[in-house]
Amino acid sequence: MLMQKLKEYADRSDTELPTMYKRGRIQWFINLDREGNLIGNGFVATSGGDKKGKEYIIPHCGAKTSGIKSNLLVDSAEYALGVDRTKIDKKTAQRHEKFVLLIIDCAKKTSNYKVIAVAKFLEKLKLDALELPKEMKYNSIVSFLVEGEMPTDDKDVQEYWKEKNQVASEGAENIGKVKCHICGNSCYPVSPHPQNIRGLGTIGGQTSGMTLISANSEAFESYGLEKSLIAPTCHTCAEAYATAANDLIKNSDTHITVGPLIYLFWTKNDLNIPLVSLITAPNPDPEQVKRLVLSSQKGVLYYAMDDEAFYATAWSASGARVAVRDWIMTTVGNVRNNLVEWFELQKLASEYEDARPFYGIWSLAASLYQKPANQMVANVPKALLHMSLQGGKLPDWILYQAVNRNKAGRSVTRPRLVLIKMALLSSWGIKKEGYLVELDKGNTNPAYLCGRLLAELEAIQRASINPKATIVDRFYGSASTAPASVFGNLMRGTQAHLAKLRKEKPGLAVVFQKRLEEIQSGLMGFPRVLTMEEQGLFALGYYHQRVYDRSKADSKGQESHKDFDEEVFNNNDNQGADQCE
Repeated sequence: MLMQKLKEYADRSDTELPTMYKRGRIQWFINLDREGNLIGNGFVATSGGDKKGKEYIIPHCGAKTSGIKSNLLVDSAEYALGVDRTKIDKKTAQRHEKFVLLIIDCAKKTSNYKVIAVAKFLEKLKLDALELPKEMKYNSIVSFLVEGEMPTDDKDVQEYWKEKNQVASEGAENIGKVKCHICGNSCYPVSPHPQNIRGLGTIGGQTSGMTLISANSEAFESYGLEKSLIAPTCHTCAEAYATAANDLIKNSDTHITVGPLIYLFWTKNDLNIPLVSLITAPNPDPEQVKRLVLSSQKGVLYYAMDDEAFYATAWSASGARVAVRDWIMTTVGNVRNNLVEWFELQKLASEYEDARPFYGIWSLAASLYQKPANQMVANVPKALLHMSLQGGKLPDWILYQAVNRNKAGRSVTRPRLVLIKMALLSSWGIKKEGYLVELDKGNTNPAYLCGRLLAELEAIQRASINPKATIVDRFYGSASTAPASVFGNLMRGTQAHLAKLRKEKPGLAVVFQKRLEEIQSGLMGFPRVLTMEEQGLFALGYYHQRVYDRSKADSKGQESHKDFDEEVFNNNDNQGADQCE
């Protein structure tokens, strides 16, 4: 189904590519006349000083392996002209010879005067006598112009290249005609597939390209079929799905990369829907989110018909192959509604007015790791992206990772708390607006109350002696896991701090005492052990109480509260909450 939808995407393109052609960059043209002589100095840069060159529709020879495989009329300067690499390569002459023989064969079979001119030029070429531009390297992409025109644009050249590749494919396999699993037509299956999927280097893939369908051991083979023949595909479909995937990867509006994962997404028809861009930005625009929410509440369309088909797939690198991690088929309307719920679940109080209200996928995923670039696994962004687009609940292991990171860091961060809140509410199926967004004094859950109590005990300690290491730095892990084992001692130690405050800041001591009594009134005792969900509630209770205390202190101008843990709050909201502490 995935490859069929990619084929549909390729078919809707405004420009229909000839078989074995692709969009690619050329850096230099060699300008010739009809007799194969250079016009002027012969070399024309395609786009001034741009080293990448200009994009054209050009032939390709499929996946280049370790062997020698030449492209038609467009290739590196090593193939096209015999330019040696920096380190002399004995195979350079063989590569150039392969390039020349291919053009001579094309000239004989097409009688195309432009190809004949190129063949004449190459047959009499003496590289030592040719003054190459200084900017040209052995790997610069070179092609030819004959009287100002590209031979590769001619129909007879395109037909030659199509037939040559199809004959080579059919001759390599002796299994006869089979049914293409993409289009369903009878065909000679192509193997290997003519085009690799490129642009996956950012997720650890091979820069030379990767395959989506391939088997490299007997465990993956069946009915005597090997390599890409395990999923028989005709030449046209095999090339089309790879072209579509490469186009989606190139376009910044149709893919996102998070850690070791790349997500491709598209709609059945060409629509401009900026829905997914809301979750790809590190700091989603609150106004765009507001318009999205309002459009859902009022039942109006959001940039597209709600019943329009929407597709998304998640890929990661596995050696030389693409591993499909996720596949989503839904509608634009479902995506819109799921994104509304996604942002609603993210709402969480903050003590700073300019704090970011929402987080992107990378910010949330990175909060689970100390060094996210090195440690992040594909399942984390996959789970977050799947929920944001498809709905449902976050898996339990997301909650487990967020809670354990709090314990390992002996502190809480706002992105992790957002994940904890999302995991809990999506698991419980609670969609009540405002639930667990800020301090809930009516919440009598013992775990939540214990978290509130720890925050208050820390505030009392800071107001009394302002230590370098607070009770949270020392006891957060045990307090959030087994409250009964530590809270007795913590409560006894707090009495000394309160006694000091009664002498130095009696008004503040009264405030703290009232808060302690209010929290403890709901506790019948300290739980011996907290479950994973309860540990998540503990973290939220701790954070909610801290935010509440700070807001009250700021509103009343109580200077004693300004020494609350700046690291947790400042790092979260003002200095990139998308990173781990």
